Amino acid sequence: MLLPWSPPCKVLCRSCAVMGKLQSKLKHSTYKYSRPDGIVEERIQTKACQEYSPAHVDTVSVVAALSSDLCVSGGKDKTAVAYDWKTGNVVRRFRGHEREITKIACVHRSSQFFSASRDRMVMMWDLHGPSQPRQQFSGHAMVVTGLAVSPDSSQLCTGSRDNTLLLWDVGTGQCAETASISRNLVTHLCWVPQEPYILQTSEDKTIRLWDSRGLQVAHIFPTKQHIQTYCEVSEDGHKCISCSNGFGGEGCEATLWDLRQTRNRICEYKGHFQTVTSCVFLPRALALMPTIATSSHDCKVKIWNQDTGACLFTLSLDGSGPLTSLAVGDTVSLLCASFSRGIHLLRVDYSQGLALREVAAF
Repeated sequence: MLLPWSPPCKVLCRSCAVMGKLQSKLKHSTYKYSRPDGIVEERIQTKACQEYSPAHVDTVSVVAALSSDLCVSGGKDKTAVAYDWKTGNVVRRFRGHEREITKIACVHRSSQFFSASRDRMVMMWDLHGPSQPRQQFSGHAMVVTGLAVSPDSSQLCTGSRDNTLLLWDVGTGQCAETASISRNLVTHLCWVPQEPYILQTSEDKTIRLWDSRGLQVAHIFPTKQHIQTYCEVSEDGHKCISCSNGFGGEGCEATLWDLRQTRNRICEYKGHFQTVTSCVFLPRALALMPTIATSSHDCKVKIWNQDTGACLFTLSLDGSGPLTSLAVGDTVSLLCASFSRGIHLLRVDYSQGLALREVAAF
């Protein structure tokens, strides 16, 4: 049941500082809704303050941070794009896939990244390398939907809708291990920092923890009621979050889990009205509490108190279409990919409590 809200109060945002080459310099107006549960919801009524040259010509499926000022994205235009989101410039485009790019995984503290596609291929690229992929990984029978790099970048784990996980030697491009579980349609993979474990979400509503040493299931978390669409592990490797599909508020949640000995469910975050596509741990920065962020097909990005499950702020990106991917840019910046409006640069503002603003789109 939708909560009642008070009449909107129109607020005009300040002019934003110019960053890079802009197509336009538009102010934008917002409407803030104060809800009875204390949540402040902000709706953007016009274009963002800054419109950069677009990174893609079609839907963006995924965005990932390569460094503190560069991101890599991919989508239906079959192209991986390295973009400087602080200046608003395309750094480089990478072409090689024959179908939509589904996942991007960046190598930590490196200029290298991997892209996965509906063409069943995974490719390894170097920002400063040749135009051709450094390595190609072919072994799946269907679209590749999971991609995770080991902490030392020597191994790559891939997953697919063909129910299999493959473990690759990055140096040789050879498949070292294969695992297959019936109905295990992989939706996402991420490697646990400083550990030999890989976290996986699936369309069978299950979250699995794999041991890369032999590629065996080490733990299965309690089965959820809805398809698990995404997962993320905290930097210290102690916790992870997963999120669910759903509609009309059924499902549509994120869940915090303990990755240590108990591996219990810690907290749930409910408030989206459509499928939650991405969830990330936010850097502590200036925040007084640990927080997470989620993005959804309902065009909203929400910030949550990690410990209590309370929604602290909701930003509605009207006109964006379904939101497809979320990544941490730096300590106060988020990158959010969308179906209709490319990638949104969001800024977490702690100057007056906590707020989230869209500052650019590309």
